[in-house]
Amino acid sequence: MNIEQLRNYCIAKKGVTESFPFDENVLVFKVMGKIFLLTGLNSWEQGKGTINVKCNPELAVELREQYESVIPGFHMSKKHWNTVQFASGEITDDLIEEFINHSYDLVVKGLTKKRREELAVL
Repeated sequence: MNIEQLRNYCIAKKGVTESFPFDENVLVFKVMGKIFLLTGLNSWEQGKGTINVKCNPELAVELREQYESVIPGFHMSKKHWNTVQFASGEITDDLIEEFINHSYDLVVKGLTKKRREELAVL
């Protein structure tokens, strides 16, 4: 998966916006105003794309043990976020999509009832 495919996959999800709230390098995807994925554009330009995705704490540990390319979230809560490194090719596009879907779903689940209802009608 390249950065454009990643962007297209994320932005196609319901209620998603993209922005650069930190600097011109860090692309952030939010659902209903809550972050579910971050990526540094510089890493993609260097051929070492990475993403930070939210993850259930128990699953986060399992994934880190299973895949060398999954590490505790860089500059994020190590308990709730994983960084996924693409360079090794260990992580398939299908698996990346699973990670993104899991992150998105966790964030949606954490929204208030009112915000989830707003999302449902989009």
